[in-house]
Amino acid sequence: MDELKPSPVNSTPLTPIAFLERAAVAYADCPSIIYNDTTFTWSQTNRRCLQVASSLSSYGIKTGHVVSVLAPNVPATYELQFAVPMAGAILHNINTRLDARNVCILLRHSESKLVFVDYLSRELILEAVSLFPPNTKRPTLVLITDDADAAADQSSCSSLTAYFSCSYEDMVEKGDPGFKWVQPQSEWDPVVLNYTSGTTSSPKGVVQSHRGIFIVSATALIDWGVPKHPVYLWALPIFHTNGWSHVWGMAAVGGTNICLRKVEAPTIYNLIDRHGVTHMSGAPVVLNILTKSPDVEPLKNPIHILTAGAPPPAAVILRTESLGFVVSHGYGLTETAGLVVSCAWKPKWNTFPASERARLKARQGVTMAGFTEMDVVDPRTGESMRRDGVSVGEVVLRGGCLMLGYLKDPLGTSKCMKDGWFYTGDVGIMHQDGYLEIKDRSKDVIISGGENISSVEVESVLYTHPAVHEAAVVGRPDEFWGETPCAFVDLKDGLNQKPCEKDIIDFCRKNMPHFMVPKTVVFKDELPRTSTGKIQKFVLKEIAKGMGLKK
Repeated sequence: MDELKPSPVNSTPLTPIAFLERAAVAYADCPSIIYNDTTFTWSQTNRRCLQVASSLSSYGIKTGHVVSVLAPNVPATYELQFAVPMAGAILHNINTRLDARNVCILLRHSESKLVFVDYLSRELILEAVSLFPPNTKRPTLVLITDDADAAADQSSCSSLTAYFSCSYEDMVEKGDPGFKWVQPQSEWDPVVLNYTSGTTSSPKGVVQSHRGIFIVSATALIDWGVPKHPVYLWALPIFHTNGWSHVWGMAAVGGTNICLRKVEAPTIYNLIDRHGVTHMSGAPVVLNILTKSPDVEPLKNPIHILTAGAPPPAAVILRTESLGFVVSHGYGLTETAGLVVSCAWKPKWNTFPASERARLKARQGVTMAGFTEMDVVDPRTGESMRRDGVSVGEVVLRGGCLMLGYLKDPLGTSKCMKDGWFYTGDVGIMHQDGYLEIKDRSKDVIISGGENISSVEVESVLYTHPAVHEAAVVGRPDEFWGETPCAFVDLKDGLNQKPCEKDIIDFCRKNMPHFMVPKTVVFKDELPRTSTGKIQKFVLKEIAKGMGLKK
């Protein structure tokens, strides 16, 4: 057996782009994309992607070039997740909520050659490229129009269109449907560049390989138990780690992708009824949006919803499942290209009370079948922490879908990828049953009088208050304790009587250790968020800091 070695016959590079080629045959006439009154089949989607890839090639895009996408979840965005790699280029999705300065920074850092831009982001991209230094080559701009909305908008902003080389549909029409897409020479070749959302620091450019994306896409389907031909509603931004890599997974199972420009509860429920949605994903904020309205009625048929991106409070899971959603919970990072840990459900838990089931489901869980290993370790020594549900350490991971590294940042890469592990910066505990529970980001732990306070634990209690819709807790400078918990609270709509600061504090004193109780409560109509729905705690920290020392 020692003489048997890899050969070209058995070592074809793994790539998720091949999922589309297969879908065009296996699911040829099945619907692939639905958006407003437009429906494409998988054979049509494959053809369109090949045409766009061909046009990119004619524009001089070559292997290793970065091509960016600045657009919401419209059909072009979905197609570009395949079309860009088909041209041999590296795909870079930009979140649509960034300001021009940050878009400029990402474009220059990535050295993007071409940017596909949604028509509603025209002014944003033009301002971003205007910030390029003089004599710096700017990327080519291609406009994505929207037949449903663009007609009225284009008449008022037609002058802006002159800055774009062509439209997306022009590239589709002019491209060659017989184009031979560029297959990777190695499965380790880069295919995706995603920037972290910057909840705790400046964004980093995460580079992923064909191999890593293939592994995480296939693993997600297995772990979530996705059958063939699901109807998947895109409430999760595709620019959020390529929709946790579900963009490619849906092609593998011949799913129907219901595109969604904006996440709003009435629109979501309308699409659920209209198309018979079976699956969807989203950060806990999406669960909040779905359950916030007092007029929401239970679902006619169960819908599987996968949540991750931030630890979901048990109370939010309970509210969501009471409407008929089947909530699954997982954990991953931009650096893992999607979810790699999930709260694998045990049949005996179905006999537990609803509140206990929700508490168990709020844990992050165990590694998925295609991932290698995780642990909770002492960040100073690297030694494993006890599996007692109490001992806190840093979460570390290793597996095939971890990033190649940070773009142009060897020091940052070496700091988090060391000793055979990827150090996540997340603080967690391991329960006796081997299930992981995230307690906080390491930078969000509040140290008050020498006691470590998990902001997530305090938030979990706040979410159980009947008047609280959303909550976030950060440290506020304190003259005596160093810092104390400061709670930012968004109350539910339609309350007959709104609680005051004292009411919230008294509630917390009854439901948590007194040293963890917020000393300050700030009521806000809306909490600041990243483009991916995560609460921007660094913004809240600045607000708390600006309030001065708590005396």
